[in-house]
Amino acid sequence: MTYEEIRALDEQYVLPTYGRFPVAIDHGKGATLYDPAGRAYIDFASGIGVNSVGYADPRWIAAVTEQAGKLAHVSNLFYTEPCARLAEKLCTRTGMAAAFFANSGAESNEGVIKLARKYSFDKYGEGRGTILTLRHSFHGRTVTTLAATGQDVFHNYFFPFTEGFRHVEAPTLDEVQAVAGHDVCAVLVELIQGEGGVHPLDEVFVRELEQLCAKRDWLLLVDEVQTGIGRTGSLFAFQQYGIRPHAVSFAKGIAGGLPMGGFLVREDCREVLGAGTHATTFGGNPICAAAALAVEEILDDAALEAVREKGTYLKQAIEGIGSPLVSEVRGRGLMLGVVLKEGVSHKKLAARLIGSGLLCLTAGSDVLRLLPPLTITIEELDSGLAILRRVLSDIEQEEEA
Repeated sequence: MTYEEIRALDEQYVLPTYGRFPVAIDHGKGATLYDPAGRAYIDFASGIGVNSVGYADPRWIAAVTEQAGKLAHVSNLFYTEPCARLAEKLCTRTGMAAAFFANSGAESNEGVIKLARKYSFDKYGEGRGTILTLRHSFHGRTVTTLAATGQDVFHNYFFPFTEGFRHVEAPTLDEVQAVAGHDVCAVLVELIQGEGGVHPLDEVFVRELEQLCAKRDWLLLVDEVQTGIGRTGSLFAFQQYGIRPHAVSFAKGIAGGLPMGGFLVREDCREVLGAGTHATTFGGNPICAAAALAVEEILDDAALEAVREKGTYLKQAIEGIGSPLVSEVRGRGLMLGVVLKEGVSHKKLAARLIGSGLLCLTAGSDVLRLLPPLTITIEELDSGLAILRRVLSDIEQEEEA
């Protein structure tokens, strides 16, 4: 089908819940995508951080194909090898004790919210179920995770939202304590706020928060839906912050393109959710688990070191462009935010870049968000940087004219 045919069919039969760019993607290889007419696009978006090992990786294809020929689904009433092996791999690489597998980031965050509230109920009874989250956070699009999200723009239409959340205005210990009370059971944070504008949390604040949680017997919950599975240069970002959260959620890149999520818990939380207290039909299904095992194999320690190196390379290259349209580049690994000067529209810039062959994302009100596949090559990075440099230069010249 042509782009025009695909777009017409989509607009006739798919709910218009997405503001799509005028591009259809047909196939990809490495970190390069192609539309139905064969035009190439360098991918600095990776399906919003999902396609962690790029496109058409032969190891990923082999794992999915082999498992599809054996067993796709059997339900969690029975044991399967891929699910058990994946849990072992994740726990071994992180020092966590046990895993629960789900299907999406929002569902994973719902799970850690339930974990925290049951942990508190089991020890203290009712009246201690409030969870603190940060302003500018994003935790999902279900009614509960929207309530947890600290951005007013998402707090509309779907009333009433789930109760039991308070938002901390700034990531400081004083601000946390200002809204804390005897009804609090947990704090839920992103170590790098993605949708909110690619804001890394200060390491000192995070360690102080961990100490406060231990003192107050709050669970420290870390949302690593976007930062997890190698995105920042370690398997999880919390490993770079030197903390051990009670639970950490993940999704996006875990299965390299297939829908999967979940969360890991520490030893002191592994018995909180027993049989019948939490479940999902498709979580940990053999095909997604096999795909995730392939991702784990691909993203070994050497690959994670390469993510850190490529992240530094990309950040320094963008800073080296010296564009007056850019005020800052922030982030870790291959999760970078290009902060634009006041008056520069991040949405219009993203559209210009996509039209020129570079796929990218936006975040916050002024940030161009870059989430390339973790296996992107230096050559592909350079191709994307050349497009970025050219488009920024064109805009500068237009403004001067």
